Order: sequence, then structure tokens, then C-alpha cells
Amino acid sequence: MKRRYLMVGTIALMVAMAGVAENHLSEDVQTISKVPTTHKVVALTIDDGPNYKATPEILNVLREKHVRATFFVLGQNVESFPEFLAQEVADGHEIGAHTYSHPTLPKLSPQKITEEFDKAEKAITAIAPKPTLFRPPGGFYNTQVIEIARQRGYAVVLWSIDPKDWSCPPAASVVEKVVTEIKPGSIVLLHDGQYPLPTPKALGIIIDRLRERGYEFVTVSELFQYNEVRHSFSLFNGIL
Repeated sequence: MKRRYLMVGTIALMVAMAGVAENHLSEDVQTISKVPTTHKVVALTIDDGPNYKATPEILNVLREKHVRATFFVLGQNVESFPEFLAQEVADGHEIGAHTYSHPTLPKLSPQKITEEFDKAEKAITAIAPKPTLFRPPGGFYNTQVIEIARQRGYAVVLWSIDPKDWSCPPAASVVEKVVTEIKPGSIVLLHDGQYPLPTPKALGIIIDRLRERGYEFVTVSELFQYNEVRHSFSLFNGIL
């Protein structure tokens, strides 16, 4: 009887360890949510735009602070406000893809997922080079989404800090969340796809507070160059 319990316990432990291994793989290999580094560098990322009011306000802050960010744009919003994508490019920001219409990708067929990529790329490449970074809406993905993204030449980027600015909390709450959780190699998630948002006001304070602590701001692609555990991005050797 004791041997039986021991076997059951061993199997349960193996299943648990397999689950941990799978989660580790999804975080460290299939997607990138942060970069392992001892350098005090972080990347600010802005999702869901362009928006006719939020985006220019955010661009003004970034220009004033001499900071470049990575914008994960929606194809349909690019079609509506192409001038703001053009301004992001002119200001030296990095452009990533965020699909065309912000669907929950794991719920779609491979054909529909491919259509989202096609339409987003068509909108973006009318103004900017084809992106090499992709962020799935809501951070939702499965093996199918990852595989299609990789086949199209994308590294899949998530985030390590989410102050949920899209829910319109006070700007001070957004600042506190980011400043409290920041670490070398962090990827911060912010938004510009709606208006109003606390993000423009919070962004300037975040930049000032982190600079006071010795942090520098880089784009996501630049952040990859600080990776001190090279094998963790092995699946993206052809991209990064």
C-alpha cells in the first residue's frame, strides 16, 4: 500500500513538473515578456493605436523626454489615422504588429488568423517597413498563433508590467504600478487606442522617476541586445 501511494505521489510530482516546464517554455522561448539583464534598461510599449487624441499626446511626451518606444499598432486604426503612424516612424519609434482588428486569436481558424496578419501588414507597410515584432491582442495565444507568427518572421512579445491604464485608473496608480515593479529588462505595457486615458500624464512622470533611479529607455529590439542568457531566445535566432 505504501508503495502504491509512493507511485501515485511520484506520478503527481512528474505531472506538476511537466506543467512547470511547459509554462517555463511558453514564457522563455515561445514568447518574450522580459529580457534577462543586469543593465538598467527597460522598454516602453504602447498598444492599440493610433488614436486621434491619445497618440499625439503620447508622442508629445516622448518627444519632450527624448525617449523612443515600441508601438504595437492595429491595422484598422492605421487606416483611419495613417498620419500618426507616419509621425511615430519620423520620431524614431519602433513599430510592431498587433493584428488588424484586435480579435482573440486562439478562437479563430488558421485562415482567419492569417487574414488578420495580412490586413495588418498591408496597412502598416503602406507607411512603414514590415514589423518583426508581434503582440497578440490581450496576450492570448496558442501553439497555432505562435507558429503562424514565426512563419511570418515575427518574434512574439508580451510584457512583464501591466498597470492596466486602459481601464482608466488615476494616473498616480499607473505610475506607482510601473515604478514599484520595474526591474532591469522589463517590458512595460501601456495603451493609446482610446481616449481619454491617464497614460500621457502618467508617462512623463514614469520616465522622470525611473531616470532618477538610473534607468534608460530603449525599444524592444534594442532591449534584446542586452540579453545575458542568449539561449533563452533560441527559437528566434533567425529574427533577433
